[in-house]
Amino acid sequence: MADKPLEDRRKALEEEFFRKENERLRQKLRAEQEAKQNAEALAQQTGIRDEALVRELLEHGLSAETLSALVLVPLVAVAWADGALDDRERSAILSAASDIGIAPESPNFALLEGWLAKRPSPKLLDAWIEYAKQLGGSLRGEGREVLSEELVGRAREVARASGGVLGLGSKVSAQEQQVLDRLVKALQD
Repeated sequence: MADKPLEDRRKALEEEFFRKENERLRQKLRAEQEAKQNAEALAQQTGIRDEALVRELLEHGLSAETLSALVLVPLVAVAWADGALDDRERSAILSAASDIGIAPESPNFALLEGWLAKRPSPKLLDAWIEYAKQLGGSLRGEGREVLSEELVGRAREVARASGGVLGLGSKVSAQEQQVLDRLVKALQD
């Protein structure tokens, strides 16, 4: 009978150990599932398909919403570079927004519509550039290149959406090229 209390305590100790271990494993699984969902949302929302870059961006605390702004600001800045936004530029921006999964009923789309209706303050691009410099500096070389290609490539498409005369000449204005150059420099610094 003397062994019965000791046996009861041993069982209680084992149960407590396994309960805590099971909870730890459950939390780890939950965190892994959440990270996978965040990566999928980030990839869908931004159009970035490079899995390593998506993981790296998540490690830096970026969310799908943050990266949507990161993607949209360059498009809007290039479109407004010459002081006016025409229908072709607007269409190119809306197409890019759709391609990266920004739904018309989303807050990101409402924000974008505001930027398309009224030219945003130059401070928006300045803030984006400072953010991009910090982000670019914290990414590994290949991740920085992929991000730059994604962001600047879309902005370049918007710049080419209008311009030229009767389809002749450069489709990218000098003002648009200046903004594109600033975007590239921000991501390379």
